[in-house]
Amino acid sequence: MTSPLLSLTWTDHLTGRQGFLVVDRLVRGVASGGLRMRPGCTLEEVAGLARGMTMKEALHYDPAARYVPLGGAKGGIDCDPRDPEAYGLLVRYLRAMRPYVESFWTTGEDLGLSQDVVDRAVTEAGLVSSVQAVYPLLDDETAARRRLADAFAVEVDGIGLDELAGGCGVAESVLTALDRAGVPYAGTRVSVQGLGTMGGATARFLTRAGLTVVAVADIKGTVCNPEGLDVEALLAARDAHGTVDRSVLRPGDRELPGDAWLSVAAEVLVPAAVSYAIDTGNQDRITARWIVEAANMPVLPAAETLLAARGVAVLPDVVVNSGTNAWWWWTLFGDIGADADEAFAQVRRSMRALVGQMLDRAEADGTSPRAAAHALAADRLPVISERFGWYR
Repeated sequence: MTSPLLSLTWTDHLTGRQGFLVVDRLVRGVASGGLRMRPGCTLEEVAGLARGMTMKEALHYDPAARYVPLGGAKGGIDCDPRDPEAYGLLVRYLRAMRPYVESFWTTGEDLGLSQDVVDRAVTEAGLVSSVQAVYPLLDDETAARRRLADAFAVEVDGIGLDELAGGCGVAESVLTALDRAGVPYAGTRVSVQGLGTMGGATARFLTRAGLTVVAVADIKGTVCNPEGLDVEALLAARDAHGTVDRSVLRPGDRELPGDAWLSVAAEVLVPAAVSYAIDTGNQDRITARWIVEAANMPVLPAAETLLAARGVAVLPDVVVNSGTNAWWWWTLFGDIGADADEAFAQVRRSMRALVGQMLDRAEADGTSPRAAAHALAADRLPVISERFGWYR
């Protein structure tokens, strides 16, 4: 594994808190990767996420598409996003990173930060856009920026299209795995950790497909109902950080400890919150058949080895949660318009094909889905390099 092109640590002069930026590589002079904010965020974590972004970009390479994958990058800030100092810290971080955002790092929302907060801070930091580095690659910048702005204004049942695209991709990954295993949607139970942007949208799409969400976890704990939760009511009762107002719970809904989502009776677990949620100390509590990584790096490698030995399949983040990033670029480059039906159709089509390729490769090679995903990305990176070039 090669070292990243750029790795830096920034220390805020007011609070002493640290922020990080890692650029794994550039393709066509640009790298793509979101900005997260969470207490305990580290440079090592951000480096792993940046390498994952390189693979996510490569996995969606389609030589017939307008959008050509970029390099991988990631930013991170060690702070609780609920901290009163968080927004000011974000603005100062972006001011410090301004040369990189202007030149080659395109970024956006990630764990702990919504896109509207990022956009507001970007403006206050004196930047044009969080993705302005990609503008020189567009055929018609004005039309492209208008198309993306129009897409962000689209709402479906009161939730923005930008908040739904990624969850649509996660849900389609689950459905593809169920279809290949011959498991009917009805009666399949799901437990979701995190009811923010990704987890909330995933729960909505899976419920509408006929699966039963029996547990969701947020910062207050786990809410469980073996007969199924009212997902729409929970989504409507979330705050900006995905915490559910318990006053909407029904008589059959039970409040359990925060880690109870791991061990509830469910066929599918969707960790959609923090990294490193499943480790060697808690993996043995899991009885699900599939773990579908909506969050970045939620399953530690040693835990994944133990899970595989017990027949638990982990569908990796580099594939499963790549729909959000791809939707941004499909829209900006003009492969799809600012339309929800068109966006969902593209996400479903692309994710179903990609998950299918990954599972086929895993079966053929006798490896895990993660190893298969990495192999697919490794196959595509030289093709992208030969056509467009990169800088390691």
